[in-house]
Amino acid sequence: MASLFFSAAHKSSGKTTLSIGVCAALNARGLDIQPFKKGPDYIDPIWLGLAAGKPCYNLDFYVAGRQETIDDYCHRRHGADICLIEGNKGLHDGLDLDGSNSNAALAKALGSPVIMVVDARGTMRGIAPLLIGYQVFDKAVNIAGVIANRTGGKRHEAKLRAAVEAYTDIPFLGALENDASIGLSERHLGLIPGYEDLSAKRKVASIGTSIADSVDLDRLLQIAQQSTPVTPATLPLQHKPEFAGLRIGIARDRAFGFYYPSDLEAIRQSGAELVDIDTLRQRTLPTIDGLFIGGGFPERHAAALAANRSLRESIRIAIEAGLPTYAECGGLMYLAQSIHWNGESHDMVGVLPAQAVMHERPQGRGYVVLDENPDTHPWPSRPATATPLQAHEFHYSALQGLPDDARFAHRMLRGKGIQQQQDGYIHRNLLASYSHLRNTSATPWVRRFLQFVQAHKMNNTETIANVL
Repeated sequence: MASLFFSAAHKSSGKTTLSIGVCAALNARGLDIQPFKKGPDYIDPIWLGLAAGKPCYNLDFYVAGRQETIDDYCHRRHGADICLIEGNKGLHDGLDLDGSNSNAALAKALGSPVIMVVDARGTMRGIAPLLIGYQVFDKAVNIAGVIANRTGGKRHEAKLRAAVEAYTDIPFLGALENDASIGLSERHLGLIPGYEDLSAKRKVASIGTSIADSVDLDRLLQIAQQSTPVTPATLPLQHKPEFAGLRIGIARDRAFGFYYPSDLEAIRQSGAELVDIDTLRQRTLPTIDGLFIGGGFPERHAAALAANRSLRESIRIAIEAGLPTYAECGGLMYLAQSIHWNGESHDMVGVLPAQAVMHERPQGRGYVVLDENPDTHPWPSRPATATPLQAHEFHYSALQGLPDDARFAHRMLRGKGIQQQQDGYIHRNLLASYSHLRNTSATPWVRRFLQFVQAHKMNNTETIANVL
């Protein structure tokens, strides 16, 4: 299977723009591209999926484990002409000093040649020792090509090419000039409203055209054939529709959109139906058995969310009546009493007795480890031998005003959570957390939540039906 792994010396080198552009350019040629993203990330995969025309999946040794990650990659690559993996941070960056969680480790495990994206601002001949150093540091990594980003024009590109060709054996595949209209700014990455946004599609098409004009795509496709075979240790799972008939509402709009495609697939494959809810436009909840509100940017749409008082009241009444609900990060903020940001305050759903206050710096970021409290967690119990949950968090908000008797489902062994090393606020059948779970064999949150929804439906069908 042909593949390419896009990495860099450090973060913010432009590998996301290059990865999106290559996906779009190859897709425009009629190739079937299967995109992947290393690590816990929602935003980059949305753009990569938009460019490839199909969902982008996350690859994460820390959350899913090494073998499960490799197997998932192998199962999802079938049918594609080429797999494209975008790394995170730098090639050798990761949690551990030994590099076992690094981009390099993932590229080796997948047998994928690496394309280095180099931020060329302020460098010319110096690009050569940089590349040589990366080759020497871990000779098992196949650094098969380099693309210069943010160059100063054709003369600068020519000097970079000459240095690479004179001092290294790495193919120089092209260069992208330092043009703000081409790259993706933090504003673009942070404010994409969804797959159907026309401006996002135009942006992706524009980047794809620039890449096609600036990068040797034919040589890139030849390099992709250097991939070494990797086989899964397990067969694809056979899914049973054991939760057929369940309707799970899911908030998907400009305010909420941070969901792992694999998690949503797991819900559908279980037989449950996902029912989209637009929190900005819909006036009331549809008839559903459970509710899932993921992350997003509710603070940027707080005024519009507050203006939709009818839906907020509908959600509040349903949760108070016992509707099984799971909320992550932005969803937690939406269920609070209010959101405070930039000197403004807007009312939210109000089932969580606290205010979500935005700060200038992250209040929690990175991987987390959760120790589940079986006495308080509302979902079906995990086996006594189960290991702590490994997940991630990234939030600029913090909750203020929670009562002293608040109940929590998780104790944080690593990470910040809601407060005092605790996360997973519990109220009635609501579990609201800053931590983002990903459905894996070690953390099968989808099945546990659906079991909880199903049990509640069997016991309380008339109650919820009357409320909704």
